[in-house]
Amino acid sequence: MIKTTVRAFAAAALALLPLATAIPAHAAETLSLHDGIEALPQAAESRDGYERTKFKHWIDEDKDGCNTRNEVLLAEAVTQPTIGAGCKITGGTWRSYYDDTTVQGPSGLDIDHMVPLAEAWDSGASQWTAARRQAYANDLGAERSLVAVTAKSNRSKADQDPAQWMPPAADAQCTYLSDWVSTKLRWSLTVDRAERDTLRQLAPGCEETAVEFERV
Repeated sequence: MIKTTVRAFAAAALALLPLATAIPAHAAETLSLHDGIEALPQAAESRDGYERTKFKHWIDEDKDGCNTRNEVLLAEAVTQPTIGAGCKITGGTWRSYYDDTTVQGPSGLDIDHMVPLAEAWDSGASQWTAARRQAYANDLGAERSLVAVTAKSNRSKADQDPAQWMPPAADAQCTYLSDWVSTKLRWSLTVDRAERDTLRQLAPGCEETAVEFERV
């Protein structure tokens, strides 16, 4: 769905960060959805101290004039848009897989953090450095971390986990479970009991679904 070349440039940009803040990548792993769920550590969640501003996002990591939001839009476009001065994007079409909807032009789209920033905070990011939170919020190094979807579906999801929200399109659910689990594994985030129970309940309907990720 997402063009890997654009994401690869962003991953290379991360590698140029100072050694004090650089996040080393690990070998790619592939698990069944069942095994991916079981590999997630379980812990209680806490929202204490969360502020969205603690995740600096939509930055221009590679200094090419396009911020993270626009990089995702360009990578996921079904029909390529026009790029104007300052990386202003017009035209183009996108497919929002959450609700199986085609979107004309970028204005009806949000860029969703697969695991929302607040959920990431609850699941371990509260203990991260500011640099790691910034890297998470702008993660172009994995196809599953950020996704262009309709504003309506993104705002319906808000900061909920799969125990509270699943995409309305039936065909999207196995992909969504895989994307959720792979993102949590990539960033070594935890799950709470209700979240794990829901993932386990839904997994049998996705027996052919794999989880692919690289830890950072």
